[in-house]
Amino acid sequence: MWERRYGFPQPARDQFGERVYLPQDIEKLRLLKRLMDRGHRPGKLMGLDVETLARLAAAPLPATDAEAPAANFHEFLRRLKDHDMQGVRNYLAQALMQQGLRTFVHETVAPLNAAIGQGWESGTIEVFEEHLYTEQMQRILRGAIMNLPAYHPVPKILLTTLPGEQHELGLLMAEAVLAVEGAHCVSLGVEMPVPDIVQAALRHGAHVVGLSFSIAFPAAAVAEGLHNLRTTLPPSIALWAGGRGSGHVKRPMAGVQLVPELFTLVELFKAWPGTPAK
Repeated sequence: MWERRYGFPQPARDQFGERVYLPQDIEKLRLLKRLMDRGHRPGKLMGLDVETLARLAAAPLPATDAEAPAANFHEFLRRLKDHDMQGVRNYLAQALMQQGLRTFVHETVAPLNAAIGQGWESGTIEVFEEHLYTEQMQRILRGAIMNLPAYHPVPKILLTTLPGEQHELGLLMAEAVLAVEGAHCVSLGVEMPVPDIVQAALRHGAHVVGLSFSIAFPAAAVAEGLHNLRTTLPPSIALWAGGRGSGHVKRPMAGVQLVPELFTLVELFKAWPGTPAK
């Protein structure tokens, strides 16, 4: 999309037709990612050179955001950098066992995501290491969710993402905090077209459709996707939108409940009519 819209990057092609990126392009992409995570729009950044982007990105984040996660998880990051996958799995499994799923999501998964993201932006975490982390964390969360029974018949919550949103970890975090409360969740995984979401919601008798948006999902696409789904879903089915990318929506949308924090998600579930106190 950036190649078509902005003319950057302009990768070469190898003998198999796969894109090949120059080191300076990779560096610029890293800087763009860091600045977009801080709220900058790509269209305003694309024409800037690497040196200018680096100066913009050099402003330090608050210590609570930038320093604490990496410091708190030094041992985990060491295992990941050593490619000690058994050590990574053991660390996560032990944290889950000690904390329980609810606390694990809030106090381990969320800050670890931040630490991994910061490492990727700074170049201390490689792309394949980020993927390894994500895969292990997803396995841990899926296993924990499967062991929890759903004992509240309402609301039945259908969870998914729109096409182009490949980040599944946020979706699993939402499912985990809901599952702890006994919610009846149906997860479709990622990248579901709007007509398929509507069909699944009707077939499953869902009371709520929940969408997850990462910060990297284009702001215009968040609003457009929510509008399309809201106008297609029956009015009786609620629409919740969460994840950091939901913050792209600056104005209230009729019939759409924005869920900026996992705590808010739990509050919405508990406030649903007919949900008994746990």
